[in-house]
Amino acid sequence: MYLSTIHMMTIIMIMLLVIIIMVTCSKKVITDWQKSTPFECGFNPMSFKRLPFSMHFFLIAVIFLVFDIEIIIILPMTLTLKSSLMKIWMMTSMLFIMILILGLYHEWMNGMLNWTK
Repeated sequence: MYLSTIHMMTIIMIMLLVIIIMVTCSKKVITDWQKSTPFECGFNPMSFKRLPFSMHFFLIAVIFLVFDIEIIIILPMTLTLKSSLMKIWMMTSMLFIMILILGLYHEWMNGMLNWTK
């Protein structure tokens, strides 16, 4: 009983000694204003909140999302290519691709794909 108490006290003393050494030797960090502010996509959160947002950038982002979703829809179609419903698969995929091509043509004619204006 007496020996286990001595072991426990020794361990506690070593732990306290290590903690004291860590606290005294640790690098003191001076709080930097820039490091403590949140970073929000390149926008300064402390500045004026109603900055004009580029509508052209927004449209390009939406076009990217549409064609990204297109890939998600087209890839599973290839898994059913060898099924017995070949005519239905061809009609569905051709209709889907035609709608995408017409949408791309519409965006092109309205100048949504031109970066320089």
